[in-house]
Amino acid sequence: MSRVEQAFAKGKALITFVTAGDPDLNTTEQLVLEMARAGADLIELGIPFSDPVAEGPVIQRASMRALQAGTTTDKIFALVSRVREKSDVPLALMTYFNPVFAFGMERFLNNSREVGVDALIIPDLPFEERDEIMPYCRQYGIDLISMIAPTSKERIGRIATEATGFIYCVSSLGVTGVREKIGTEAENMVAMVKAVKDIPCAVGFGISSPEQARQVSQAADGVIVGSAIVQIVEQYGTGCIPQVSSFVQEMKQAINQYKD
Repeated sequence: MSRVEQAFAKGKALITFVTAGDPDLNTTEQLVLEMARAGADLIELGIPFSDPVAEGPVIQRASMRALQAGTTTDKIFALVSRVREKSDVPLALMTYFNPVFAFGMERFLNNSREVGVDALIIPDLPFEERDEIMPYCRQYGIDLISMIAPTSKERIGRIATEATGFIYCVSSLGVTGVREKIGTEAENMVAMVKAVKDIPCAVGFGISSPEQARQVSQAADGVIVGSAIVQIVEQYGTGCIPQVSSFVQEMKQAINQYKD
């Protein structure tokens, strides 16, 4: 069983996101270890990028702070390598296609495997163009995570058929960010995926409270929390670790109410 499969094997999975290098790489490293201890089942590390088109202002600002702090892809690989010395928590890199292409696709996937990355999420890579990178993902044993949105509709069946790891269900249209309400589209998307393939479905984009996490976990196999955590990092800087840990514990307790 892969580490990604293990993340969903114990019931509802809590997936957390932080931008690597915000406010600095040392804090990110501590955050990953502490979130794992607090109950995160899989952690997404965002590679900061100057033009993050799918992100709202919170994660855009985090990317800028990380880049200004001198964060590079090589430094993020080194961070993952250090984390792997202390933790077996499943890790996914979330990045845009441009940094992967600039780094060299095969080199990127090879490095990912060598340091212990489990999955790759590329929000701006259309499903129809994934064949460009998929051979390298297969070669190096990295799950390329497919994303679906309320607008995917008739494409959901095709995406689900070829999906690996888990499916990232975008709960609402637009960019990432905290939202007051989470719609019912996610529930419908999960049902459409499950009709085609028995693969875990995790719902993200806007989930920011235990109540929202509890609501989403009724239909989904996992809950993804990003902007709400990045906001805490923005507020507290290098002192954010206790606050993030406490928040992750609250979110995990909320979704545990719907343990399979």
